[in-house]
Amino acid sequence: MLQRYPTKQIVLGGIPIGGDAPIPVQSMTFTRTRDVEGTLEQIKRLHFAGCDIVRVAVPDYEDARALAAIKAQSSLPLVADIHFNYRLALIAAEVVDGIRINPGNIGEKSRVAEVVKACQVRNLPIRIGVNSGSLEKEFDQRYGPTAKGMVESALYNIKFLEDLGFTDIKVSLKASDVVRTVEAYRLLRPLTPYPFHLGVTEAGTLFHSTIKSSIALGTLLLEGIGDTIRVSMTGELEEEVRVGKAILKDSGVVKSGVNIISCPTCGRLESNLVKAVEEVERRTKHIKTPLDISVMGCVVNAIGEAKHADVAIAFGKGQGLVMRKGEVVAKLKEDELVARFLEEVEKAAKEGEK
Repeated sequence: MLQRYPTKQIVLGGIPIGGDAPIPVQSMTFTRTRDVEGTLEQIKRLHFAGCDIVRVAVPDYEDARALAAIKAQSSLPLVADIHFNYRLALIAAEVVDGIRINPGNIGEKSRVAEVVKACQVRNLPIRIGVNSGSLEKEFDQRYGPTAKGMVESALYNIKFLEDLGFTDIKVSLKASDVVRTVEAYRLLRPLTPYPFHLGVTEAGTLFHSTIKSSIALGTLLLEGIGDTIRVSMTGELEEEVRVGKAILKDSGVVKSGVNIISCPTCGRLESNLVKAVEEVERRTKHIKTPLDISVMGCVVNAIGEAKHADVAIAFGKGQGLVMRKGEVVAKLKEDELVARFLEEVEKAAKEGEK
């Protein structure tokens, strides 16, 4: 990972975004926001999945009026997502922690100015959310739905907010494909000091979104670009957060939790490796200490990988080894290996906390 780009730090509901702050993972409920009980239930699910910030859609006045009740009981900072009707943003700004507007569909400058004024009263940050599919007419006609058009839209709206004396800004540049998304963020990054919210919009189902988001967000994070992220999935809540956190960890941004190293399955397997790895993954989810743990199904890969792992299983025929930092701590029958391995992982985790 390259050194992270220095950005202005803003605060959303007590969570710093940008600068040297940790990168928060965001998600969005898919209930109708007027359904206060249902929306709060989804917020609770996201909270326990490890989400840091939640966004809710506000398409009409009934949804806007529900925000106060949701905010009063929400365990996460609350962002109102506003399209088309600026008056909904004015209502939301009275109670939420942040506002997201799409400059391409919010309307006249005077309307945006009113939203800015309402946010200034309560020191709320605004996300300028540029989407390739809904650029302002002038940028769409000049550039089409391109990365260049997205960047020009963002710069235009950043300047407009700055001219109003408003600088608590974060910016997103989302397209539904990886190439335009990455290109847009790369183009804009040297041109503005504000933090970036990363994401691929309309990324699809769990499978497709995981691939698109991993490529786009992982690429940008490895280049030092990005201050908060959302993995957009169709109909998934906890999985959005799970994948987002994995992207942060595997790109080296976050040093937390276990990194499971397991070999690709092949004809040399001497054990039920798939079952063993699934059990290890399930029973180590709670661990926050950064650990490399290795579960290998034959001697070809096992010994070499085990030398470099904090804790490892090296399966053999009907038996195997449990190792710590390359040193053998136990030689056991196959059905005893995983239990002993997990004991050693827990020990290593506790030692790492000291």
